Amino acid sequence: MNSDPPFSLGAPDQFLVCGLGSLGQHCVLNLKTFGVSVRAVDVSPPAQWEIPNMDQLLDQILVGDCRQADILEKVGVRQCRAVLLVTSNERVNLEAALTARVLNPRIRLVVRSDKQNLNELLTQQLNNFVGFEPSQLSAPAFALEAFGEDLLGFFQLGEHRFRVVKQVIDRQHRWCNHRVLHDLENRDRRILRHLKHAVTVLSTEEQLLQRENPYSPSAQFYTWLPNTTVREGDVVVTVETDPDVSVPRPPLLVRKSSRSWVKRWQQSMILLRRRGLIRSIAQFWHASSKHQIRRVAFLCGVTVITLCLLGMVLMVLTGVTPTLADGFYVAVVLLLGGYGDLFSDFALTTPIPWWLRLFSLGLTLAGTAFIGVLYALLTEKLLTLKFEFLERRPPVPEKDHVVVIWLGRVGRQVVQLLQALKQPVVGITNQPLDPDVLPQMPLVTGHIGTVLEHTNIATAKSVVAVSDDEMQNLELGLLAHRVNPRCHLIIRTYDQLFTDKVAQLFPYAQVLCASALSAEAFAGAAFGENVVSLFRLYHQTVLVTQYDIEAGDTLNGLMLADIAYGYGVVPIWHQRGDKAPKVMPSDDVDLRVGDRLVVLSTIRGLRRIEQGDLAPRQWQLSIEHAFSADAEFEGAAKMSRVAGCDISQARSLMKQLPITFPQKLYRHQCLRLVRLLTKSQVKARVLPLLDRQTSEN
Repeated sequence: MNSDPPFSLGAPDQFLVCGLGSLGQHCVLNLKTFGVSVRAVDVSPPAQWEIPNMDQLLDQILVGDCRQADILEKVGVRQCRAVLLVTSNERVNLEAALTARVLNPRIRLVVRSDKQNLNELLTQQLNNFVGFEPSQLSAPAFALEAFGEDLLGFFQLGEHRFRVVKQVIDRQHRWCNHRVLHDLENRDRRILRHLKHAVTVLSTEEQLLQRENPYSPSAQFYTWLPNTTVREGDVVVTVETDPDVSVPRPPLLVRKSSRSWVKRWQQSMILLRRRGLIRSIAQFWHASSKHQIRRVAFLCGVTVITLCLLGMVLMVLTGVTPTLADGFYVAVVLLLGGYGDLFSDFALTTPIPWWLRLFSLGLTLAGTAFIGVLYALLTEKLLTLKFEFLERRPPVPEKDHVVVIWLGRVGRQVVQLLQALKQPVVGITNQPLDPDVLPQMPLVTGHIGTVLEHTNIATAKSVVAVSDDEMQNLELGLLAHRVNPRCHLIIRTYDQLFTDKVAQLFPYAQVLCASALSAEAFAGAAFGENVVSLFRLYHQTVLVTQYDIEAGDTLNGLMLADIAYGYGVVPIWHQRGDKAPKVMPSDDVDLRVGDRLVVLSTIRGLRRIEQGDLAPRQWQLSIEHAFSADAEFEGAAKMSRVAGCDISQARSLMKQLPITFPQKLYRHQCLRLVRLLTKSQVKARVLPLLDRQTSEN
């Protein structure tokens, strides 16, 4: 996080939002949670605010074109710390960003733009610049909702892939009644939430209020106690780095497709045996009504075979050929156009009836005609196969797949994320896609309302409606739910008022407002944070945020334990200089200038970090007895490492046992130190708050 810029001391930071659409209003709402001053510019403010009392949240509203220097001057751009340019016109956003930078070289620019190459170039050329596209930030949330309830988050940092997994503990689970929560944490896993069975039956709002550790500064993280035993019915949410665990594998569609012809042949033979040849032919004729080429090929084949058999019999009966085999070869030669070759020789030695000559001529003419038809059919089939080869896609899965309706920018990103998670997916679009666009995705093309049945939607796992029209998303979503009431329904919306109404009327649907999802990332970026990704956890947005530690930062010099339990965030990735990064770093690491840290945080956690608002340390421990000199030595080392105190002070305290450790710690930190001291054969316990208050009085 960047250090505070040299603006006037004592006054709150000032921020400017250009564009008061849905995204702009949500940005204002999130910025105000930081306690800062927010001003806004819009060429035409909305007649009805999407967020109630929005005009009261703004310190100043100016109507005008944000690209004009005089408008930005009037709204005080020179005194602003950052400007968020979030109008629906990308050209306006970029022009206004350049104007703001000319007027205030120190201002941070947060721009709404989907031109990724241009964003990267401007980031390199302009300091303190970041470009976002709301769809890029919101797409993971739609994909994860579609994946199911077990996988809540999925993102990548460098070479490491992270997943947020929800596990409901049943009686056969390996953790049930055998593990305590702190045993579950290791170098590849961290616990985010733990809900006891009695709590899981409550509503989401009630679950957020039910906390075993009410002293945590976060309503999401560290609300559990490390020494709690995992019981049947509990819910444990973890963040993990192993990409293979708990990710379901799709059915092997290719192998199934490769055996389809064998299966069809077997079914055909069974059909012939059970129902008879005539009935089978009738069914084939009826089934091929939509494929006229099949009927033509069938008629040609039947006619040629009939003429060949009839010619073979006539050749033997008239004595032209001695055997049926010879008659067969003569009939085939006639069908291939060999009338002149055969009968020019026969006419000299063997008298041929006139009707047989006429029939033979008919065979030659029929054979010539059917060969022409055969060539035409083969040519058409080859051309068809050529185009099918270019546009060849996997077949539509039969069940447990995700149907993505509308393959715009968000839809394609949702498909890519689901494919990365090995989730079977099928896309629906009204226009064909190029063969190189998502080539491994089954595709159904046509009028969306009429092609849903071709996606096996009745057995689908989830349906995601993510078109640019929220009314169309609602219509298609309800249509899909009518066919398959058991599927997970995810609807993309753009207006918060509309979102709230739809969510209230249709509780079975997950209604996600793209603006609300991405606005928290825009607000965080305004303070200098680099928001890598985001996901939803119990109806709250969790931001994956990277910090580059600089002198003067509120993180510089702190231990990760202080950052985690004091700010209410979860450190998951740490890198020092050019060294290899460490995932799930230890609480004992202290941050230095030049370090990089990635944390999971809500918008509240970002605000606490921005303001340096560390939760107070309230817990102490009583160290009662060391069972040996080695235990005394190891205990001092553990105290110094976990609490961050000087080693000489720790050794001095170990000589004065029993004693109350004078340094206050966070609850999770204190419990961890007790566990480590116990392993070192030092008896210690955490002092309850009431005991300490009594002793202090």
